[in-house]
Amino acid sequence: MKTFDKAGDRKSRSAFIRAKKAEARYAIQLRKIARVIGDIASGYTVGDPTSASKIEQALRRYSNVIGGWAETTALRMLEDVSSRDRAAWMEVSRRIGAGIAKEIESAPTGAVMRERLQEQVKLIKSLPEEAADRVREISTKAFTEGRRPQYVAEEIMRSGDVAKSRANTIARTEVSRTGTELTRARAEYVGSTTFIWRTAEDSNVRHDHRELNGKTFRWDSPPVADQRTGIRALPGCIWNCRCYAEPVLDED
Repeated sequence: MKTFDKAGDRKSRSAFIRAKKAEARYAIQLRKIARVIGDIASGYTVGDPTSASKIEQALRRYSNVIGGWAETTALRMLEDVSSRDRAAWMEVSRRIGAGIAKEIESAPTGAVMRERLQEQVKLIKSLPEEAADRVREISTKAFTEGRRPQYVAEEIMRSGDVAKSRANTIARTEVSRTGTELTRARAEYVGSTTFIWRTAEDSNVRHDHRELNGKTFRWDSPPVADQRTGIRALPGCIWNCRCYAEPVLDED
């Protein structure tokens, strides 16, 4: 079996590290949504009992009109990650045998791309929807719990910052998830059944993932990636995960 953990194979191994530039570009685009959410929320008027409802409605309308932009933005991210993953595999093929290159080219990644595109559009449109839900929750609690008007105003006007944090999480998680799923599709197509879990190897790696680092698992049987919830996941496929999968290939 062929792995990439020897000193001479560092270049091949590093090829599968998460696409940081794609993540940064995607986050920039998603934060544009957060800024608009902030602008809409800034229209809240203290003392106007209909203000929160108007903002909620405006956010839901915004979600309904960004479908085309969301699809274009998501597709650009997917193409960035797919191109990087393909380049990583081409590097691998040069190191372990050119014969694998033709197989990699014909790997059935289309289904992964279509599924990922649908999910990204849904997530992008969820940003203003979640903001609308939050505004409704704040205004409801204000009524039932007797919150001060100023507190309500401050919380509603924080909507842009909350959406920004959510946008960054989506970008980080979804770029990593897309990279892993494309790597898996190509790996399984050329006969790989296992991968090695690799972390970012820095102080921010969560404890559970540090324990998984360097261990081998089957693609179809991922390990528990979060001990608290018991969730099983491939590297990069759980929230804020910066890990990646290093395919193990048969030398034949």
